[in-house]
Amino acid sequence: MINFKCNYGRVATVEAFGAEMERVPSYFEELKKSPMSGWMDLPESYDHEEFARIKEAAEKINGDSDYLVCIGIGGSYLGHRAAIEVLGGESGRTRLIYAGNSLSARELKKAVAQLGEADFSINVISKSGTTTETAVAFRVFREKLIEKYGEAEAAQRIYATTDANQGALHDEAINRGYQRFVVPDNIGGRFSVLTAVGLLPMAVAGVDIESLMMGANEEREDILDANGGRAAEYAIVRKFMNDAGRRVEVMANFEPCFAYFNEWWKQLFGESEGKENRGIFPASVIDTTDLHSMGQYLQEGARDIFETVLEIEEDDESVVVPEGDDGDGLGYLAGHSLASINRVAKEATIGAHRDDGDIPVLRITAPRIDAESLGALFYFFEMSCALSATAQGVNPFDQPGVEAYKRRMFKLLGKPGF
Repeated sequence: MINFKCNYGRVATVEAFGAEMERVPSYFEELKKSPMSGWMDLPESYDHEEFARIKEAAEKINGDSDYLVCIGIGGSYLGHRAAIEVLGGESGRTRLIYAGNSLSARELKKAVAQLGEADFSINVISKSGTTTETAVAFRVFREKLIEKYGEAEAAQRIYATTDANQGALHDEAINRGYQRFVVPDNIGGRFSVLTAVGLLPMAVAGVDIESLMMGANEEREDILDANGGRAAEYAIVRKFMNDAGRRVEVMANFEPCFAYFNEWWKQLFGESEGKENRGIFPASVIDTTDLHSMGQYLQEGARDIFETVLEIEEDDESVVVPEGDDGDGLGYLAGHSLASINRVAKEATIGAHRDDGDIPVLRITAPRIDAESLGALFYFFEMSCALSATAQGVNPFDQPGVEAYKRRMFKLLGKPGF
């Protein structure tokens, strides 16, 4: 379902590329041995009972809440926000408010103010329940919920997505009677978008989560049937790019709704590969907007970058440039759809960067903007990321460097034990 195109001859010979592709089955075997490999078969083997409870909870929230406050950070936040924005935002009564993804007092106050006196519920997403940003925001919104509804009803409006068996949030949910959903032990946060972490907020927003999972499973089957297929090709091309000194990858989209998808992608690859002084730095642009800010650098800046263009085959042709008096010089565009102009801009950009700017350009294509295609994209990038990190000799599933700032912050704040 997801297509990949690249002239890898700029960074590798046919023989070298073929030899590396022959190693892909061994990379699969290595991934399967990891205790964090649960995402690999998730689109087929997910918990159907929990899936049904997710849909029931979403229906309840849409029935009694004007807002759902989604409290989480990193992998507990980026995936479902990306999906909802790509697919056009909330389609029902309930709107989503995001909190717990920073330590900014201004942002937290803005989120609280947005609620006003409206009815709301909370989905707090944290495996441990002790992540500072998330825990602080949860305290604030839980207090507001109790003030509004009292402790008994407030407990019925809190949905905890957390560890199945232990942790501060798990224990609180048990003790106070929150409805619980599971962050699986064998799936890390940045690979969790197709678990309850992402599915509950998406279902509340009106995303067709059945189609999402179906698309992910179709992509999974395609990849496994082809011994890695296009996902492996993308992973191996990235390895050769890195070896050739192309150590910055710029993800380029020509649809602004993919801005948060870019953020999800950046965490996925950056946290999976950036270890032991290695890894490709993930960056992103939304074109043509960013051609008016980053275009100069992309065209003529340092040549340590390569570009991956995410394309959508089906376009919205409904917006057409109207006729006018041509004072603006746009007469030659009258009658053209905006989508067709955007396609030409994309091809012109690729040509300018590739041919004139010496930037290798990779192209990844999805059929359309819908839940099924989005599920396929999520799985495609998860698999290609895991293979890419493995091919480059790093563990895709840990993140030891994340703790460095936390240790210093906890010591400065006087946390016991630090």
